[in-house]
Amino acid sequence: MPSTAPTERPEGLRPRAALAMRPQTADALLDAGSLAALARVCDLAPLPVLDDFTTDRARAVLADTELLVTGWGCPPLDAAALASAPRLRAVVHTAGSVRGHITDACWERGIEVSSAAAANALPVAEYTVAMILLSGKRALERARDYRSRRLRDDWLTTSSQVGNYGRTVGILSASLIGRRVIELLRPYDLRVLLHDPYVSEAEAEALGVAAVGLDELFALSDVVSVHTPLLPATRGLVSRELLMSMRPDGVLLNTSRGAVIDQDALTDVLRLGRIRAILDVTDPDALPAGHPLWECENALITPHLAGSQGNEWQRLVDLAVGEAGRWAAGDGFAHPVRRERLAFLA
Repeated sequence: MPSTAPTERPEGLRPRAALAMRPQTADALLDAGSLAALARVCDLAPLPVLDDFTTDRARAVLADTELLVTGWGCPPLDAAALASAPRLRAVVHTAGSVRGHITDACWERGIEVSSAAAANALPVAEYTVAMILLSGKRALERARDYRSRRLRDDWLTTSSQVGNYGRTVGILSASLIGRRVIELLRPYDLRVLLHDPYVSEAEAEALGVAAVGLDELFALSDVVSVHTPLLPATRGLVSRELLMSMRPDGVLLNTSRGAVIDQDALTDVLRLGRIRAILDVTDPDALPAGHPLWECENALITPHLAGSQGNEWQRLVDLAVGEAGRWAAGDGFAHPVRRERLAFLA
């Protein structure tokens, strides 16, 4: 396996780099300032970006590319693509998951990989915490009722079930996002439980949470927040039985992947009025217009907006520029993606 450690370069000589993503991705992510920042740390190939590795231009660009900066829509870096890129030694991804373009051929070549998953985790965690707190106050439902009735409730008669003091929040999986949610919840008067079979009780204690079994998580939590990556073992993990075991008026919050939940079972349980749901993801992700979930007033469905959008994309680019600069300087990546960890990543 060839070495992937950056070699010594004469001072001022920067690694040759190229951009590979959909043109629309580049338009959304990379303004003139971002391109200039990249150009300060590497010798960046001229635009347009590469979105097809089989063209003559792509082969010419790849021939001397050492560092590839990728984004949504990057073609797979398979053996054929790598054959056109004999000098490629590192990939910096401006989004989270690298499953769509990093192939076994990359790992076998020994290519170093970094992603901006840590930067993308923050807005998802922020959305999650906001929804946990809003659901505790029943803010969305009460706002809807207020708009309908145009009369304020008597706050002295508010149910003791409303509020966030002493509420129990269950975190399903200590993923990158799950851990960030735990961190952001620390200032609040909440009890936080965690189920993750790969986290020991000692590690859970260090995180400031209580480790519990899967059944306990659903039975004891006022809100369960799902952060499990979609893997063969986690498809349909949140079953009908778990949903039915939730506390009355409990909240299921999903910002992970829709297929982690048995969606038919969730629809049935919501129709019974037992629990509430906040779903930023569904299965499929664009829920059909006629799906019965749309008719459940106790379900808030948002259009997969928790992840980076709008000005939050700049955070992804900033991280990617930083990673490119570190690698060019010979310092390695601060946010590496390890092959052995792929099975546990979204």
